[in-house]
Amino acid sequence: MKQLSIFIQNKRGTLLTVLDVLKTANIQIIASTISDTQDFGIYRIICSDPERAFDVLSGQGITVTLTDVFAIQLEDKPGEAARVLAIFAEADINIAYMYSFLLSGKGILVFRTNDTERTQQVIREKSLQLF
Repeated sequence: MKQLSIFIQNKRGTLLTVLDVLKTANIQIIASTISDTQDFGIYRIICSDPERAFDVLSGQGITVTLTDVFAIQLEDKPGEAARVLAIFAEADINIAYMYSFLLSGKGILVFRTNDTERTQQVIREKSLQLF
């Protein structure tokens, strides 16, 4: 799955600018998260058309990167995220960052790891369901 990471300054209106650009391009945000420091934030989003969103945002002079992340579908019940994370921990795979959301009664766990190839192998071996 492709994720956009948008670098925004921590000042009034910068997030709104990004959202307005995506709205004008008719791109739907499915999930998002912001991590920040004092001076800037990283706004990570999963959206309906990540390649086009990248082009539109870049065209507006907004600093954005497009990266591959994993999105695993989970049952919506307590302990499912812990169960899946334990699988990766046992395989000695480090989770760099993660966020989650609910969609149509399913939990979605979005994350990036330190070893893409090994992560793909574990997903196949353990029959984890990709979103």
